[in-house]
Amino acid sequence: MSAEQPALTTTVSDNNAVTLPLVKKPYPPSYLGGFAACAANFFTHPLDLLKVRLQTVKGANKSASHVIRNIYVHEGLVGFYNGISAAVLRQMTYSMARFTTYDIMKKQLANEDGSLPFYRTAVAGVVAGAVGGVCGTPADIVLVRLQNDGSLPKEQRRNYKNAFDGLFRIAKEDGVKGLFKGTVPNVSRAMLMTGAQLCSYDGFKELLLSTPYFEEGMPLHFSASFLAGFVATTITSPFDVVKTRIMNAGPGSAYKNLAQAMVVIAKEEGVMALYKGWTPAFVRMAPQTILTFIFLEQFRNVYWDAYAKKNNVRFA
Repeated sequence: MSAEQPALTTTVSDNNAVTLPLVKKPYPPSYLGGFAACAANFFTHPLDLLKVRLQTVKGANKSASHVIRNIYVHEGLVGFYNGISAAVLRQMTYSMARFTTYDIMKKQLANEDGSLPFYRTAVAGVVAGAVGGVCGTPADIVLVRLQNDGSLPKEQRRNYKNAFDGLFRIAKEDGVKGLFKGTVPNVSRAMLMTGAQLCSYDGFKELLLSTPYFEEGMPLHFSASFLAGFVATTITSPFDVVKTRIMNAGPGSAYKNLAQAMVVIAKEEGVMALYKGWTPAFVRMAPQTILTFIFLEQFRNVYWDAYAKKNNVRFA
């Protein structure tokens, strides 16, 4: 995703015969990644809710259409946006932290000529995922509970009013440590997610640019992000299932840690249970990844245009 170009100075003439220096593009603000993820989330939240509902179903395998029908019948159309406040809070913590850390790590690990070997990109992605996972865990817990509340019997529902009400109630009822329940599987998933998603996007983008069929633009961003979404979904699915189960569990849960939870789920429900919700996860991940990177690229272009106008420069 680097937009670095060699620094040059030249003279160009437009209709007003204005002379502008030609410079390399500055690094755009890392917070744009959080804004892009939030924008994408408004389109994909119903799919994320469907994924959570499927992952928390035990025993009989219920189809996605069955879960969708239940949500519509019992909760109405607004039911598909249960937990949207927590989803926005999660993106503003998790995504902003991982994009910021990823950009910082890439700068630190780059060679003097600006090149960055893939293994260093992977290291940057894994570290960024760990930071984002820790920062986003409290919001993630509230998000999972808000999304799954409608599927529980009325006497078992938590009835959080919004994300902040959920955070305060968890801290009050379970202590501050309750806000970090499931941190290990969440961080593990976030490390894999960021390493797979951001690194593969950069890798696929570079690979596609090396062919005669692509150049900078929407088709490139769409194709690279679609492939990145497929890779990320497949790698993270088992961790996502375990994370959801642990975060949604109440006191006395049978799930003690990441490894033990994976064994219990595989033993009781079969190995493929670790891939429950893969299809809606991919259906959500693909547009989420595509929209996030498309929004991000567009936000960057807006930033660079504003920078160029403000400083009276042009980019190489």
